[in-house]
Amino acid sequence: MELSGPQKRPPGGADVQMCQAILPGHATHRGELSAGQLLKWIDTTACLAAEKHAGVSCVTASMDDIQFEETARVGQIIDIKAKVIRAFNTSMEIGIKVILQDTLTRIQKLISVAFSTFVAKPVGEEKVRLKPVTLLTEQDRVEHDLASERRKVRLQQEDTFQSLMRENSKSDDAIYDQEDCMVSTGDTWVQSIELVLPPHANHHGNTFGGQIMAWMEAVANISASRLCGSQPILKSVDMFKFWGPSTVGDRLVFNAIVNNTFQNWVEVGVRVEAYNCDEWSKGQGRHINSAFLIYYAVDHNEELIIFPRVKPISKDDIRRYRGAIVRKRIRLGRKYVISHKEDIPLCVHWDANKQAHLSRSNVDALKDLAAKSGWEVTSAVGEVKMHTLEERDVLSVWVEKQVERPANLAFDLLSDFTKRPLWDSHYLSCEVVECVSNDDTIYYITCTKVSSSKPIDLVVLVSRRKPIEDSNTYVVAVKSVTLASVPPSPQYNRSEITCAGFLIQAVDNSSCKVSYLNQISSSILPYFAGNIGGWSRSIEEAAASCIQFIEEATIDRFIDK
Repeated sequence: MELSGPQKRPPGGADVQMCQAILPGHATHRGELSAGQLLKWIDTTACLAAEKHAGVSCVTASMDDIQFEETARVGQIIDIKAKVIRAFNTSMEIGIKVILQDTLTRIQKLISVAFSTFVAKPVGEEKVRLKPVTLLTEQDRVEHDLASERRKVRLQQEDTFQSLMRENSKSDDAIYDQEDCMVSTGDTWVQSIELVLPPHANHHGNTFGGQIMAWMEAVANISASRLCGSQPILKSVDMFKFWGPSTVGDRLVFNAIVNNTFQNWVEVGVRVEAYNCDEWSKGQGRHINSAFLIYYAVDHNEELIIFPRVKPISKDDIRRYRGAIVRKRIRLGRKYVISHKEDIPLCVHWDANKQAHLSRSNVDALKDLAAKSGWEVTSAVGEVKMHTLEERDVLSVWVEKQVERPANLAFDLLSDFTKRPLWDSHYLSCEVVECVSNDDTIYYITCTKVSSSKPIDLVVLVSRRKPIEDSNTYVVAVKSVTLASVPPSPQYNRSEITCAGFLIQAVDNSSCKVSYLNQISSSILPYFAGNIGGWSRSIEEAAASCIQFIEEATIDRFIDK
């Protein structure tokens, strides 16, 4: 989303840039930029970009998940760039990038990349038809395609949430475990009332969306502070959604409560209702906004504070408690669709003289990935269980399944990648490029098209290892390599696998546990994000197909042939 000056950029997606010096009036008592103030600036910049493209007034419909990577302080400068990524019929997606600039060192840091949806307001009875965005670069085309995927996520949000809530309600998540240090969710409830005055209204006469976001953040911050005894710091926002407008003279009632805690972060839910004078006297408000905000806190040593567990009491408490667990999963999947990042190539060049080292490091990397702590169960459907591990900006997936066949049979079938298209619908073809040894093979793979202008292809080294000594685990490790004899093709986007493969553990003589692990690169992310977020089942379907493939296989058919 790099933006050049207006005199250099040909007509394309409308873009706007805002620079703001952080003054004491913008900061908290810690001298850090108030999250509410930043949300105001983000919303203003995005609105101006939307109106530049539409040529008419626009209003905020929603703000996707916002991840805050850095903290800004008094004396520094905030640079916000907003650009129309894609226009639909009457709505458009705005991409926003927030950069922190230090005036002394001139060092720049990325604070956030966010996406907002704005709707063009019709003029009179005339319907608004937005002009399409002109795509100038390959990056513009990539973002244009991703905008369609993000829109699908937004539209599927409610159905996905309800489906996962039904799935979650069947599991035992230890809600009723009693601990002495648990805090009732009711103790974190906070209510605040604001009267909308002319300075709070935008140029449309409606309450400024950024102002509402700032008020929501303020009340959520107080709710979170009741659990940590410190000043909470906003980590992310889980999709602001505007259900209706409010105007000058309205009373806005903000209700915030902690829904759930997860070790060193907490989810706070905020609901906003608007009342005019007549509605105020009757107690009949209008629901205009909801959001879920994620906070963390640090102690005087700048160490993360562990939040106490909360205890849901009422049915509404339990619903919110379970909802936070579901949103955590959706948020994880959506995060990696929304905050698309370009890969830094990590492929190693294949060198036959270093065969032993490359093969050994391939196997060791897979074992190290499996041995890491912090894996969390994301879903468990039938015989298939999925785990995820998030380390900074790196996401890994672990899919586990039980197979009623001997481990050696599963090993022989899964280590021969020419058979993978038989059970994995993501693979179109898989050809042997070079048989390096009995245990190492280089393959050329083509995959189906998902969320990009072209399908992807890969060149990978597959290293297989049988159990040694007392181990009962078979290993099939996969890593991308570069090979002069297989250069990139204009028909495909050359992608890479940084670390992936199968671990196969014998349970007894007739069954085994098969685990598939993948440290996901952004190029193959579209194949996984939907499954993690809950709006796709292709991983579970591929795992079930793998189980069926192995269990229907016979030694005579596949091994002795």
